[in-house]
Amino acid sequence: MTTPVRIPFPVVDEVSRHCLQEEEPETVHIEVHLPGPLDRSRLRKAFLEALHRHPRILMREAPGPWYRRRYEWELTREPDVEVVTFAPPGPRAVQEARARALAQAPPLSQSPPVRLEVVDSVLFLTINHTALDGPACLRVLATAAELYGGRDNSPAAPPVRPAEPHREPPDTPTNWAPPARVARGTPEPSPGNGMLVTELPLPHRPKGSPYTVNDQLMVTTALTLAHWNREHGARPRPLRITMPVDDRPRDLSMPIGNGTRLVEVPFAPRELRDPHLPDLLRRTAERTRALKSLPRPQLGHGATLLTAPWAPVAARAALTRTLRRAAAPWTSTTLLSNIGRIPYPLDFGEEAGRAHAVWFSAPARMPRGLTVTTASTAGRLHLALRWSRTLLGPGDGAHLRDLFEHYLHTTEATS
Repeated sequence: MTTPVRIPFPVVDEVSRHCLQEEEPETVHIEVHLPGPLDRSRLRKAFLEALHRHPRILMREAPGPWYRRRYEWELTREPDVEVVTFAPPGPRAVQEARARALAQAPPLSQSPPVRLEVVDSVLFLTINHTALDGPACLRVLATAAELYGGRDNSPAAPPVRPAEPHREPPDTPTNWAPPARVARGTPEPSPGNGMLVTELPLPHRPKGSPYTVNDQLMVTTALTLAHWNREHGARPRPLRITMPVDDRPRDLSMPIGNGTRLVEVPFAPRELRDPHLPDLLRRTAERTRALKSLPRPQLGHGATLLTAPWAPVAARAALTRTLRRAAAPWTSTTLLSNIGRIPYPLDFGEEAGRAHAVWFSAPARMPRGLTVTTASTAGRLHLALRWSRTLLGPGDGAHLRDLFEHYLHTTEATS
């Protein structure tokens, strides 16, 4: 019998594994809307073949004694469970599938740590974020679409932007002060995450502008939260917005796992009070370009030291949780994950058709308590707001959506 291949947890996976909480599962949700229905047996067959074409996704956490120095992934030849399920249709079937994607993480002990649920013509891919991220699993789903529909689902070429030498952006707010927290709204009595998804027009950006749509979304998020905090009587503080950066290729060679690195974009209170938007967009563009160009480990140098095997994982897990609680006041205000234009057609063939809406959402546990995730498909912007129920409620989410739409329009109007 062949001994399964084992891979030590990378830094991101290990830190996430140390800090798991049952109350707020670390799930990533991907929601794909198609024009037509899918055949059950064909989809199961196509998705299983896609898993085999990306074998790094076929993994589970390997068992081990408490004194082991590392967590390890154990690669499997076949799934341990049926990955694709079909939910019965109904008036609230889609909303209930969304709720399951937030509340029920696929277990790390079973391969693969993903679940694909189908409701009519909507696909819900739920990912255990300790093991995998959204872009990697979207790559696997694109392979499944190609196998199912027989049509080319190769990624579109990324936009070409001239490379610029790294230089420190002028007038960058300090990162030493604790940043603003999202002001408390009307929380719900039950723990976990809530979510709201909506579709908006893509913001207009003149050709040759010194900023990107991502910069417009960054400014929109900052202005939205500054407005929210003023309404709730919070004292003005600097905002810091975490931004994932993904440099992986999108073709079949894409590494499967957690492959993004995190940078933090700062905003001073004075920048967000009666801002001159053209200047704010320009400064934000300078900051994001500079931050992206900096070589940096995925979670910083501190995380690399914490995950070095100098002690058993149980001891390092306790230390990591303690340090995370101590560092909570310095955690960024929120996370903005802009997937950008979906690079794959996600074309499932003649009957099911090509995706016309794709939403992502990222975990929103405290102390941030709110994440903003955007993607664009078929010329539309798909926005997901996800929050911790200990911080916000559904009415708060609806108000934040309205503020986001308003400020997104203002960035467009100044173009």
